Amino acid sequence: MTLDPRAAIAAAPMHWRQVAVVALCIALNALDGFDVLAISFAAPGIAAEWGIDRATLGVVLSMELLGMAAGSVVIGNVADRIGRRPTILGCLIVMAAGMLAAAFARDVMMLSVIRFVTGIGIGGMLSSTSAMVAEFSNDKRRGLNVALNIAGYSTGAILGGLVASALLASTGDWRSVFMLGAVASTVAIPLAIFTLPESIESLVARRPAGALEAVNRTLGRLGHARVEALPPPPAQRVKPSIGSLFSRSYAGVTILLTVAYFAQILFFYYIQKWIPKIVVDLGFDAAQAGGVLVWANVGNLTGAVVIGLASQRFELRPLVAGSMLVGFVAIGAFGLAGADLMRLSLTAAIAAFFINAGVVGLYPILAQTYPAALRASGTGFVIGVGRGGSALGPVVAGALFAGGSSLLVVSLTMGLGGLIAAMMVLLLPWAQRRAKT
Repeated sequence: MTLDPRAAIAAAPMHWRQVAVVALCIALNALDGFDVLAISFAAPGIAAEWGIDRATLGVVLSMELLGMAAGSVVIGNVADRIGRRPTILGCLIVMAAGMLAAAFARDVMMLSVIRFVTGIGIGGMLSSTSAMVAEFSNDKRRGLNVALNIAGYSTGAILGGLVASALLASTGDWRSVFMLGAVASTVAIPLAIFTLPESIESLVARRPAGALEAVNRTLGRLGHARVEALPPPPAQRVKPSIGSLFSRSYAGVTILLTVAYFAQILFFYYIQKWIPKIVVDLGFDAAQAGGVLVWANVGNLTGAVVIGLASQRFELRPLVAGSMLVGFVAIGAFGLAGADLMRLSLTAAIAAFFINAGVVGLYPILAQTYPAALRASGTGFVIGVGRGGSALGPVVAGALFAGGSSLLVVSLTMGLGGLIAAMMVLLLPWAQRRAKT
């Protein structure tokens, strides 16, 4: 009887090489976090230098989010077809080139195009590393590791934000923020080349030429015995395609998860994209505004870690829905903070804690919902289409501000996304039951 290498990985304690893969994926998502928020740190300087209004700035802030949406859907499917490793490496190269190019942008149109292309790499990276982490984790640590992987985004925003704020304070040049991202992304390329093997689950699902040899090489590095043959393919092989996500088995959960992610990420990116501009307009300088955003990302990181740890003891779905609901209340407190830097920082951190716990909690749910053959495609589709909310959020908030709405009104309006997302999450068991009948 042939042993299933996937079962060996799932049941055994994690080898240090598995930990290294997870750690590097977290680091790559940290780059994602900084690369996405680089435009937020740079936004006040861009607006001042180029003389653009809030509505135009909202469009610029959204461009890499549109790219992320496209990258998540298209490149997530590519990762299921050609493998996790080559996809991650390709995305990292796009990110490094895009950050470097942004430092040399000369007008709004040029910067918008560059940020869109950079977003494609960021979106593909997120869906690919999510699948990679799930597939290199054992059963005991999978939920926590997937949550920590997404928490890497906030870690990058915090650490990168601290450096970016210092750069802005010392140089006053928004281009230095993009140069920082370009250097960090370039350094990560050789690390990824030498550290990331191909996922065993991906090899078994795709069965490319030389798959057995590649599986055995990875098993040997992880301290497991070789296998004589790949496990037999399933009776009904799932094709990695958008159509499969809307088959009878997956259509209901795909729709609910996509709507949930769309609504919650709209809420999330209101905080992430508009805090610097809001704080500057309340009378503070760009470095102080960057500090408030850093505190928000401390809340993001803490929320991600807490929900990951809590998922090992409690059912994940109620935790996620509850976080989304509390996030709506917390954003109201942010809207009432006024021109007080401490209150702004504290309320932004609390709101971000619950908002991001809701976002991060969706990723383990995605990993549990889709099989290996559809994991990157399903994750990529949900977060890709859902990231339409991330692109729409800054534009809607910008239009509301431009129309004269108060900070409280804008905050509560954007917070409605959390209420919608919670409802979708609570409906998931119903959709799963329907798929089985």
